[in-house]
Amino acid sequence: MNASEIELEKLRSHIQPDEDGKVHLAVFDFDGTCIRGNSPVVLVRYLAFRGLIALGPVLRLIGWAARYKFHLSQEEAFARQQVFTAFRGKPKDEVDQFLRKFCEERILPRFRPEAHEAMLAHIEAGHAVMCVSATFEPIMKRVMESQPIQYQVSTRMQVDNDGRYTNQVEGLPVEGAEKVNALKRLADDAFGEGNWVFDWAYADHYSDYELLSKANNPYAVCPKPTLARMAKEEGWPILEWREP
Repeated sequence: MNASEIELEKLRSHIQPDEDGKVHLAVFDFDGTCIRGNSPVVLVRYLAFRGLIALGPVLRLIGWAARYKFHLSQEEAFARQQVFTAFRGKPKDEVDQFLRKFCEERILPRFRPEAHEAMLAHIEAGHAVMCVSATFEPIMKRVMESQPIQYQVSTRMQVDNDGRYTNQVEGLPVEGAEKVNALKRLADDAFGEGNWVFDWAYADHYSDYELLSKANNPYAVCPKPTLARMAKEEGWPILEWREP
């Protein structure tokens, strides 16, 4: 085991099932909830500033973002495909290292203090802290080395037979309703089917409604207007976490 794997095992050792043998989950959305802003958007700006992504994908992403803002239906994989045109054909290890550096420079400084504190409180109580995110897997893995997250599931991009990235999503992006499906698979693999309870959820966007609605204790964190309205209608607590 390397140092990060050892630290992760230490974190997981804090998980304490209840008297019925069930593990209680505290599940966090990442973009807009744990961090200020959206990590794929920050990544596109990072790439564009360095001339590492072509104008065509950037313009297509702007159009996609406009449709997303107005809640228009669209293919969730499309945006990830456009971002990964910058990495298509490059060795996985090289790209993952680039994304780790990007995360250290641009994403970790955006982490909200209250997200860190909430995660620690759940760990101290013996709960399992999980993060479900539409962001790219190498980014989330780097975040796990710096924050008290015990498990994560995020969007994974395909790697070809030569160990090089394509710009296609492996499976489905971990977005919207897929977050609930991905969470179930993750928890079943970690603890066994029927051995866990989805107790707490934290999220900021209307697309996370299904995730929040499945939790026994949902929290809307710095919610966008649509989720703020939904939260008020449902009677969910609204948390205003500070900017980092």
